[in-house]
Amino acid sequence: MENKIPGRAALLIIDAQNGFIPSKTIATTVIDNISRLAEVARKLNIPVLYSREIHRKELIDFGRELEGTECLHCLENSEEIEIIEELYPQENDYVFTKRRYSCFKNTDLPYLLRGLRIDTLLICGFLTDVCVHYTSADAHQEDYYIRVAEDAVQGSSESAHSASLQAIKYLQRDAILSTDNLIRLIIDSNKAPV
Repeated sequence: MENKIPGRAALLIIDAQNGFIPSKTIATTVIDNISRLAEVARKLNIPVLYSREIHRKELIDFGRELEGTECLHCLENSEEIEIIEELYPQENDYVFTKRRYSCFKNTDLPYLLRGLRIDTLLICGFLTDVCVHYTSADAHQEDYYIRVAEDAVQGSSESAHSASLQAIKYLQRDAILSTDNLIRLIIDSNKAPV
């Protein structure tokens, strides 16, 4: 594993919304780990970015998404689109909306990353095998380094979670690590006490 985070990093919290966390009891460890990552990032002035998936009530922006096993979700003005209280954004965080799985697909994310001069995305959130996976693949295609905290993401199933982490690791061999190891890397790369 690389002992540094290349260049300037940002923490990307993907879809930490009511609609993707049906049971906070099951997701407690993941939520706690995301919270720890966000706390360290903010202390070290690492930008914290949140994606929120929101669909129009007319259903015109789902595309082929509903042809899989997913049902209607995250319709505008519903409770499902709200970021959960435990991970609610703070004043200097960035929040952007997406309509598709990837955080890069027709969103403000590319503009934010360029404006913030980001080289590495530290990725956590929901769901490993859907939005985390597609975002990681697109980040790789756009030449960003990616680091995914394997215990700060949750999949639609354990097998889907594991398979997606392996697919991400195939793209970048240093991409997958634990929250504890990622926090150590963040601190070491910033050479500042937390």
